Amino acid sequence: MIVSPKIQPSAMNLSKLLAVAALVIACGLALPATAQTCPALLNHTFAKLQDDSPQNLCQYSGQVILVVNTASYCGFTPQYEGLEQLYSQYGKRGFTILGFPSGDFGNQEKTNNKEIAEFCFNTYGVKFPMFAKSSVKGSAANPLFAALSADAGQAPKWNFHKYLIGRDGKVVASYPSQVEPLDPKLTGQIEALLGR
Repeated sequence: MIVSPKIQPSAMNLSKLLAVAALVIACGLALPATAQTCPALLNHTFAKLQDDSPQNLCQYSGQVILVVNTASYCGFTPQYEGLEQLYSQYGKRGFTILGFPSGDFGNQEKTNNKEIAEFCFNTYGVKFPMFAKSSVKGSAANPLFAALSADAGQAPKWNFHKYLIGRDGKVVASYPSQVEPLDPKLTGQIEALLGR
């Protein structure tokens, strides 16, 4: 059988079209696997403190994370300085801090997210990710803190409670407010998780 020259380009185009379709299907099949790489603990979305834009915590998958509930008018508020030092020291090695302002303890947080953001940056130069004010205890706790409390077996008892999460997205340790950010037991654990 003789193939007409007019049909050959169409056959080539069909071949290219099938190759592109196969690539699209392969990429589409890969998407659920990518979504599954986010640990359940981090699979939550919160409004960013500065502008209320939604931020999915899955973007921090694979990092060592310190989650802290914060407040502007607390005796522990100067810990922002140590937290920022930790973030600066270890940030390039796959470490981050996630701050969650809350008025749950003594109503020691400002009411307005913009005021909280300005206070954190202007007073302590905070650059680590901060999220909109929310509750961190009891039945009103935001979903991350509800999961952290359950996984660690310990809910925050005051402002600046700290949860350390490993690269696998699992809680490694829980530290009460009295443990300073630069305390050797905390920094030692961070360094161990980062692989020194």
